Amino acid sequence: MDFDSDQRVERTNCSFNAASKGSTRSQPTNKAGLQGEGKASDLMHQKIREMQAFFRLEVTGKLDDNTLEVMEMARCGVPDVAEYNHFPRDLKWKNTNVTFRILNYTPDLKKADVDKAVRNAFNVWSKVTPLRFKKLYEGNADIMISFGAKEHGDFNPFDGPEGLLAHAYPPGNGIGGDTHFDEDETWTKDFHAFNLFLVAAHEFGHALGMAHSSDPGSLMYPVYSYGKGYPLSEDDIKGIQSLYGENTDHRKVKPKPDAPSKCDPELSFDAITELRGETIIFKDRFYWRLHPQMPEPEQTLIKNTWPELPNQVDAAYENPEKDIVIIFSGIRMWALNGYNLVDGYPKYIHKLGLPKTVRKIDAAVNIRDTGKTLLFVDEEYWSYDEEKGTMDSGYPRSLEQDFPGIGDEVDAVAYHYGMCKLIMLHNFLIVSVNVFEQSMNA
Repeated sequence: MDFDSDQRVERTNCSFNAASKGSTRSQPTNKAGLQGEGKASDLMHQKIREMQAFFRLEVTGKLDDNTLEVMEMARCGVPDVAEYNHFPRDLKWKNTNVTFRILNYTPDLKKADVDKAVRNAFNVWSKVTPLRFKKLYEGNADIMISFGAKEHGDFNPFDGPEGLLAHAYPPGNGIGGDTHFDEDETWTKDFHAFNLFLVAAHEFGHALGMAHSSDPGSLMYPVYSYGKGYPLSEDDIKGIQSLYGENTDHRKVKPKPDAPSKCDPELSFDAITELRGETIIFKDRFYWRLHPQMPEPEQTLIKNTWPELPNQVDAAYENPEKDIVIIFSGIRMWALNGYNLVDGYPKYIHKLGLPKTVRKIDAAVNIRDTGKTLLFVDEEYWSYDEEKGTMDSGYPRSLEQDFPGIGDEVDAVAYHYGMCKLIMLHNFLIVSVNVFEQSMNA
């Protein structure tokens, strides 16, 4: 397979290893050593500044808490700030017929599930480009796929569970295009641990020539976050089409979800929240705005009102005491003051005290009478004390045990202040719960 460079492909690492707080290391005291140390220190600070700018953090050049937290998140092993000195930045496959081969399989999944995840991951890119992918069962393919742990043969070792999940090489001869997954991770086909399809779709983007995106809603964002809905953002689509063009076979292009109809009898919601007396309902890339003085709900694209927010909202709630609305998507959260984004956001949901095994929040609601915010995750929920800024002890608790009748998951929750009731939604089931009696009515 030809590619747009005749130079040898190499992968550039840009890793930061943070020593524990309070640790010290002996330093050379000779003049040459100090000069070298100064240059290395300047380079390190510059790399930290670049990383902070990429992740939209405060640019300080120092390893502060927010920067360290980003570095600790499960992520792709390809550098965020790429400096490919050995090949042009617009490297791509010349032929739109790209071959791949799976060299070995993870024991975490059935072979058929791995095959399906890989095929679906390639389909993400072929649906919006002329690219077509063919599986080989022997010999060399353009993209060689393998699972390995620690040092696995390419001098770019993995780091054990979590941390770096996978890495891929850009198009080229030899190792170019090859994609490696860390076998020390637990690979799944759902929201538990790490979803192989999502990670593979991200890594195959690199194997096709895509760099990382600084858009948190993008598939090519370097930090792993499980999310439902359409996998490609506008940024992803523009990036891959700038390399390979659009898919002219429109029969194979799956359009983005249509605007949901409020009259659809099978309509479900992603999130519901109040915002200064209005009700905001999120669904896919859209939201409805309901106001007591508006005769009809107003439907708008999320990005039209809040360009900084991702396309998919998992959960949301209003804290009326602080006059903010918290928006959750994957492992990140945003804060709105009215319709304005609060400075210092997005932040990671683990700042609230959630364990790092939590990858997304299904629903959230603030109970004004108690000052508590309930965070629903799968079949459990947590209670967050807004005044103290900490999680309450004794959580998580069982959703089925405390709220029998709603099932093992919640899509969205709203709070009726006057009646002290939670309105809980799951699929097409609506249940009201008395907050203080926990009696339920479907």
